[in-house]
Amino acid sequence: MQKILGLLSIVSVAAGTAIGLFVVRADALQGEVQRLLYVHVPTAWIAMLSFFVVFLMSTLYLVQRKLKWDLVAAASVEIGVLCTALTLILGWLWGRATWGAGGGWTWDPRVTTTAVLLLVYVGYLVVRSMSEDPEQRARWSAVIGVIAFVQVPIVYLSVFWWRSLHQPPSSPRSMASGIGLTMMLNFAAYTIAFTYLLIRRYKLAQQELALELAGPEAEL
Repeated sequence: MQKILGLLSIVSVAAGTAIGLFVVRADALQGEVQRLLYVHVPTAWIAMLSFFVVFLMSTLYLVQRKLKWDLVAAASVEIGVLCTALTLILGWLWGRATWGAGGGWTWDPRVTTTAVLLLVYVGYLVVRSMSEDPEQRARWSAVIGVIAFVQVPIVYLSVFWWRSLHQPPSSPRSMASGIGLTMMLNFAAYTIAFTYLLIRRYKLAQQELALELAGPEAEL
């Protein structure tokens, strides 16, 4: 089952990327740079989904005190940090072409709050590395995982709360049919890939914890 999910992830992401790059027409106003949409937005979606999973698993750990929930949260936060970094990089490339921001940083509310989001969850990972006690590490991480999630709606609402160059969220109904369908395909593809990566990273985390609990002699 896991191999099938992995294969489906590769095929769906490759298909969605190929359609976005070579099949669907580029936006008439933005030109070819608009094709970043098909990676930038799904990547941002997976970042938000990852941090929601962290929030949910952290809450479950605080309620049930089961380390398996901490391991799922730890696996998910790594995916979220990677996707947030990719979102910022792709957004910067898009902004250079469409906002006239040049090669420098722009303090757009959406960009800035997303950068803060990245720093918060990098901090989560740093805190995890500060304790060798699995229970203490899980407890600290869970508290941060619950509190840190407040930054996610701030990122989403930033374009409504402050004057922003970044456009508000779009829906498939507000896009040309080809663009909207390709977007939905990529949302599905990236969600499948997220599920696969989460399962794989969780299983690896289980093995790491088993070695950690077994002590140094288990590594010989």
